[in-house]
Amino acid sequence: MEVIRATELHTNEVAVLFDAYRGFYDQSPDYKGALAFITERIEKKDSVIFVVMQGDEIIGFTQLYPIFTSLGMKRGWLLNDLYVLEEHRGRGAGSALIDAAAAHGRKTGAAWVMLQTYIANTGAQKLYEAKGFKKDTNSYYYYQPLL
Repeated sequence: MEVIRATELHTNEVAVLFDAYRGFYDQSPDYKGALAFITERIEKKDSVIFVVMQGDEIIGFTQLYPIFTSLGMKRGWLLNDLYVLEEHRGRGAGSALIDAAAAHGRKTGAAWVMLQTYIANTGAQKLYEAKGFKKDTNSYYYYQPLL
């Protein structure tokens, strides 16, 4: 198993996984939209995508978006997406992707890597907590729908 940063050469495979990831979160399939979205992220370099390879096959990915902490006056990274093909789960791929995200954060001088997940996604929560993520008990997460 090897983790590498995705490039233009990986857009089709990442888009397939990205579409499956969206399906996991109850979104309708849209490979064409997923391909356009992933292609744009890679071309514009406004996210960082790591993929985990098993031989020549991409079996999982994670996508990080840069954000900033005003209080810490540093960059942070939002680990927005993490997905491993179901048949490859439990073998260390997710852990390897999280390690790559943390290494990227350290390399870029970030204060932290943050993420969110569904309350019902208890399997992922166990992995995140085992990798050192702490649940925020001091703040609430809010969002305002604009669409």
